[in-house]
Amino acid sequence: MDNKTLTGKIYDIQGFSVQDGPGIRTTVFLKGCPLRCPWCHSPESQRFETELNWMDIRCIGVDECGKCLDVCPHGCITRGPATQNAAGEAITYPVVDKTKCDECGLCAKACKATALYMCGKDTTIDEVMRRIKHDRPFFENSGGGVTVSGGECLSQPEFTIELLRQCHELGIHTAVDTTGFVQWNVIEKALPYTSLFLYDLKCMDSALHKQVIGVPNELILENARKIAEAGGKLWIRIPTMPMFNESEEAYRVVGEFLTPIKDAVVMVQLLPYHKMGVSKYARLLRKQQVFVAEPPSEELMNARKTQLEAMGFPVRVH
Repeated sequence: MDNKTLTGKIYDIQGFSVQDGPGIRTTVFLKGCPLRCPWCHSPESQRFETELNWMDIRCIGVDECGKCLDVCPHGCITRGPATQNAAGEAITYPVVDKTKCDECGLCAKACKATALYMCGKDTTIDEVMRRIKHDRPFFENSGGGVTVSGGECLSQPEFTIELLRQCHELGIHTAVDTTGFVQWNVIEKALPYTSLFLYDLKCMDSALHKQVIGVPNELILENARKIAEAGGKLWIRIPTMPMFNESEEAYRVVGEFLTPIKDAVVMVQLLPYHKMGVSKYARLLRKQQVFVAEPPSEELMNARKTQLEAMGFPVRVH
């Protein structure tokens, strides 16, 4: 399969990224993830399929447009009740029944306000590389590069590894943002082309990890050790969640796990929980309970930073 036919299911490409590794980066987001973190701030990344989204703030109402009602072949879209938009103006929104929807995208094509839109596009290696080459001057001036993220980008291994290989051949710094819940043979194939693994550690208790996130953590921890043993570099990321992993004890166990592989750890990044993903669930038209809590305090995050620094790790908080 050549670069014109090898495709990945991508839901976004973000330039000028400064949170996904060193320097200014271009981050390529692939769809599909084996984990189901209840606080996920990118729920659009979870499923591997292209999905219909709806953003109410863009919608001009069925009286002004209404094309989505006419084109849906399954009768999924109906006229909702009269309500008010964010500006306080009277409006009637469409209502989408996702139980009938087959994600055909006809309504999104017809929506002149792009309130209905499809998330996830089959994109070739060549298309992505053209964007990366355009951004290359920013990498060279900042010590940045390309980060392949998700979802879990290594769940689309052929595409991800080829993208990394081509960037590596051009001398571009590459990072893989991974959950670590991937078979080792996939990570092993990516290693020669990966400058840095942005590696999530969410919880050290495997039973609790499975209960909350949906999978156990033995594979994740073992892969982190193997990456270090193989000479790979790890940028550890700890999403810090209230009532889950914010305690001093939870961080102590993380530090103890990382100590034997300290030489491979170039940074530990603490990611305090935020609520910015909540609205995205509504866009996906999913009827599911979403985790919502108060973000951890700055005082708590600084205490956890100090705790890991005392164990000899470089730490940053975002």
